[in-house]
Amino acid sequence: MSVDDAVRAIRRGGVVSIPTDTVYGLACDPASTAAVSRIYAIKRRPDRLELTLLAASVADIEADVELSPVARMLADRYWPGALSIVSTLRSRRWAIPREGTTLSVRIPDHPIALELLRRTGPLATTSANRHGEPAADTAAGVAAALGAEIDTVVDGGRSAGLASTIIDCTTTTPRVLRDGPISATALLSLLGGLPATTTEGQRSQ
Repeated sequence: MSVDDAVRAIRRGGVVSIPTDTVYGLACDPASTAAVSRIYAIKRRPDRLELTLLAASVADIEADVELSPVARMLADRYWPGALSIVSTLRSRRWAIPREGTTLSVRIPDHPIALELLRRTGPLATTSANRHGEPAADTAAGVAAALGAEIDTVVDGGRSAGLASTIIDCTTTTPRVLRDGPISATALLSLLGGLPATTTEGQRSQ
């Protein structure tokens, strides 16, 4: 299906699958509590695991999160790209996060995803797979696993197949929550050797 189809579905409160530079994702209007809840149901995702907000530009998320100097430095270096940055929530205009006071945000490096995000605004997202199963890296894989439960799949070819690196910038010492395409070593090198802990990530995309 086309980006036009995805835009229409999202505006109707639907859930779509989109290609990104990491893996295929499930996406919906972050202002729709019903659509966000539907993503959790489709994915069989535990309530405690929050979704990520994808956006087309930093300007699109500045009303939502407080980007610390460290977060901005990382965003300048790695966005658009495969780095999700957990930041302190600034406002609650969306249905995410459902709990807590932090939000994972990312600008993807994929032309189709960026075109969609420019037209819809930020989207609530997670990887397109059942919780605990491998993330899909093709539209066909998404259709086979979840096709009956989502409104449309936008085919953008094969993705990289590796979920984004996640770093938590809400603490004095940044924490790498999940390794991914951007290594913890590269992040810490950019931060001037700042020590960081590495823990298992809980978000997708």
